[in-house]
Order: sequence, then C-alpha cells, then structure tokens
Amino acid sequence: MPQLTAAGIEAFDESVYRAILVRHTAAPAELADDLSCSTERVARALDRLRENGLVGRLAGTRRRYAAIEPGAALESLVRSRTADLDGVRAAAGELSRLFAAARQGGSEQVEVITGGEALGRWFVQLQQEARDEVITLDRPPYALTTSNPVEATALTRGVHYRAVYAPEALEWPGVLGDIRELVAHGEQARVLPGLRIKLAISDRRLALMPLTLDFTTEVRAAVIRPSALLDGLIDYWELCWRTATPLGAPAEDDPLGEEDRQMLTLLVGGLKDEAIARQLGWSVRTMRRRISRLHEELGAANRFQAGVIAARRGWI
Repeated sequence: MPQLTAAGIEAFDESVYRAILVRHTAAPAELADDLSCSTERVARALDRLRENGLVGRLAGTRRRYAAIEPGAALESLVRSRTADLDGVRAAAGELSRLFAAARQGGSEQVEVITGGEALGRWFVQLQQEARDEVITLDRPPYALTTSNPVEATALTRGVHYRAVYAPEALEWPGVLGDIRELVAHGEQARVLPGLRIKLAISDRRLALMPLTLDFTTEVRAAVIRPSALLDGLIDYWELCWRTATPLGAPAEDDPLGEEDRQMLTLLVGGLKDEAIARQLGWSVRTMRRRISRLHEELGAANRFQAGVIAARRGWI
C-alpha cells in the first residue's frame, strides 16, 4: 500500500524508489525489469524522484541513479506538509531500515569512505542534515553532477550557503547559470583562482573532503567530525572567503548589461579569453572588442583594474 502519497510521491514513483533502495544503485532498464514495466515510464519516475531529492543521478554518459538516505531525504518533504504527513514520517523510518542494511557507518573523528557513489550520498546527506549553514570550496571534478538540487531545497528552509568557486568550475557548461540562479535564491558566492581542494562543511560540525581530485580511479574522501583538523579546515575556508571576489547580484544603479556583467565576472574569476568566449557564445575577437569598450567605460587600464572598479561599485 502506498505510504508517500501525502508527500506528493505518486504510487508508481514510490514503487520505483523502493526498488532502487533494494538495489542501492540502478539504471532505468534494471528497475523496469524488476517492476515489469517500460524503461521510459521508470525513467520519468526517476526524474520526478530526483526533483524531490529522493535519488541522485550518477556522473557518466550512462543514465544511472543512486538512492539517497530516506530519513534525511523525506524530512524536507515532511517539513513542507502539515500534520496529515505523520504517516509519511513512519514510512521514512521503514525505508531507513531498508537503507541501513546496505551501508556501514562510523563514529571516528575522521572516517574514510570510498567510491564516487558514497561521496555523492554523503554530500547530499551533509546538506539535508544542515540546520544553519553550509560552506564550500567548489572545483571540478564532480562525483555525480555539476548541479546541486539539494541546495535549492535547503535554501527554502533557511539554511545559509556560502560558496567559493574555482575559475575551472565556471568553465563547465551550465555551471555559471546554476550559480547565478542559486545566488538569486540566497547563496553568497565568490570566486578564487588557485583552489586545490574540494570541501563542504555543515554547521561547522561535519566536513566532507575528497582526498584526491583524480576521480578516474577509486574515489576516496574523508568525513571529518569535530576535531582540531575540522577547526583548521574552517580557518582555511575563512581565509579563502576573505580573499575571493564576490559573485553577487548587481547593485540597483548597475549600468551593465547582463552579458557584460557575465563577461566581467568571468574575467575577475581568472578564466582565459577562449573559455570566456565559449561560455558566452562569442568569438574571441568579439569578446576582446567588448572588453576594450568596458575598459573605456570604467576608466580602467587593464582587466585587473576593471575588476576592482566594478567590484567597488557593486556591479559584480
């Protein structure tokens, strides 16, 4: 009998979710075999489950999904409903017991996890369990996907996000647009060249850090709980934040057009001419001509000065 309909989860989608919980990870075709239905129907259900934060899509060309821990995933849905969702809380507990059988935990100050799927699940869980703040250092590569739908949900329930991005992240297709959308919903974003690590910290009590940036081999990451190491990582993040350049909403008197603002943001972020032109869909020649015009408008002698002047005026 379906138990998640009060939370907006259709009966068929719930059956797909239960099936992927048993498998832990699966492709649409595998679940279609389990449920004796078409692959297209399962794929549509997985897309809906992903929008509700119950599954995540794994990185790679093949379409494959991983279940997200039910207790944390369903909690955000429960918070958006009223008292009639008590039955969903009971279902979340039941599903958590299914999920618990497939994972191993640890209570050490530093716990090492392996595999891209485990890293992705921990990143989702870290955000879903946050109550006050999530702070990050973001750069490629990515274990699952460049987008982070969990953040949008967390922002709506009052979690503050502050993110420092490496310029390399802005070169990935769609990433700059995603960042600007998150900023519009409340994220504070900055860019800093030279970031050499990826890091996420929740409520200054739990951190997640990949131990290598080579995701082509076995992925290993550290889950770090309250300790001197966690204190040091928080201090390092604060240093990066103070040094980074803001990527924010424009000031009210901002005379720049949207394209010029994006160009200036990418310039300040340290991207090369070719990468900026590619992001904006321009030729390199067109981009350089617009940079020259922007220098004249700002009274700047070079790109560095243009970035400083624009940041002081609140244009970026």
